[in-house]
Amino acid sequence: MNGQPREVRSVCLDALLVELRFKHIAAATAVNGAFVPRAQRAATQLEEGDSLEVLVPMQGG
Repeated sequence: MNGQPREVRSVCLDALLVELRFKHIAAATAVNGAFVPRAQRAATQLEEGDSLEVLVPMQGG
């Protein structure tokens, strides 16, 4: 995730965001470099070796 290896249990993107405590945070997601819209997260299956990017808005400079 975000360039760092990580062991997870979830097999779909929506469940993974819950596992990683991103469920109630506004976030953009990409799997293997492809943007995944929020409406498609539950249907997006994850496989071993997939690359996940999670971007969240932050204040400050």
